[in-house]
Amino acid sequence: MKKLAVTLAIGAASALTVGAAVVVPTTATAQPVIALQMAPPPPPRQQMIPPPRRGFVWVPGHYRWNGRRHVWVNGTWLRARPGQVYRAPEWRERNGRWEYQGGRWDRHR
Repeated sequence: MKKLAVTLAIGAASALTVGAAVVVPTTATAQPVIALQMAPPPPPRQQMIPPPRRGFVWVPGHYRWNGRRHVWVNGTWLRARPGQVYRAPEWRERNGRWEYQGGRWDRHR
């Protein structure tokens, strides 16, 4: 048991010293939240947003973290889910770190 605790402590310490990204599971969404010390780049100046499509939800283009750098993901259409609302992916600054929350479906309230 002591050996396991030491191994976990060393692993945690090395993960913190390596640096930029930390993945933390959240209880509300059951998806990992990625926390970085660097902000995502600003989005392109002009994004083409297509006209609305019946039965679909537009997911805007955004940056995601691929483990080494920010990668642009183009916007896309998702088929709407009855009784649910889509929450687009977003980056938020919290205590000097940038957290990425991936897109998800929530119950409509």
